[in-house]
Amino acid sequence: MKFCSLASGSSGNCLYLKAGDTAVLIDAGITCKKICEGLENIGESLCNIKACFVTHDHSDHIKGVPVLMRKFRIPVYATAGTLTAIALSDKLGVPRELMYELVPDREVTLGDANITPYRISHDAADPVCYTIRHGDKKLGMATDLGEYTDYTLLHLADSNALYVEANHNKNMLMMGAYPYQLKLRIDSPLGHLSNEACGDMVASLLTPRLKTVMLAHISADNNFTELAFQTVSQIVGEAASRKGYEIPKIVVADRFCNTDIFEI
Repeated sequence: MKFCSLASGSSGNCLYLKAGDTAVLIDAGITCKKICEGLENIGESLCNIKACFVTHDHSDHIKGVPVLMRKFRIPVYATAGTLTAIALSDKLGVPRELMYELVPDREVTLGDANITPYRISHDAADPVCYTIRHGDKKLGMATDLGEYTDYTLLHLADSNALYVEANHNKNMLMMGAYPYQLKLRIDSPLGHLSNEACGDMVASLLTPRLKTVMLAHISADNNFTELAFQTVSQIVGEAASRKGYEIPKIVVADRFCNTDIFEI
């Protein structure tokens, strides 16, 4: 199994994943043109994408979804609330026959990929994140959530790789220019994980199996790439030292460009 971030942040999110012979996208919050360009950079094509799994209905996760469906006939999988929101957001109309409803905690099999949606705490219609399995390999995703719980950790447990949110530095957020209510929303249980919360979550998930951690959805206004990397690396490094584990490779997803391909 391999994965690659095509874009990550409030300007748009899209993750490419291939399990065996089955290639899918997780979210399509950038234009189809940018998705095509990102896939071309890694030697892939939209023609080979079997489906798009959507986490929630915010525009930075669904911007390209209607065109993916209409022009490329790519099926979309999401919860009932998210599918309804996608349909309502598009004035030209999306092909309903390409919409497939997911139920949280119920695994679906698509080709070689076994994908399980699980609920997250975020201010969206019916949000989920995903874990993806292929054989004995597992990728765990945790983005756009204001808090993590034992339920979250249970779904992410024993991952070989994690794609996780390190959205903001709390001091930068609270001292920044955002309106007060927006600051409260971001820092609430329905908002986004801070660097510290991300580090603590990853530290709780450390096992000898965990080899790669990709930090995603980093705020352009309330964070720095280097700060997110350093904060999470320190917390995870200290936890790994205490447990006697190898420190996983920690990388940062770019806001606009695709990352390298990482294999699990």
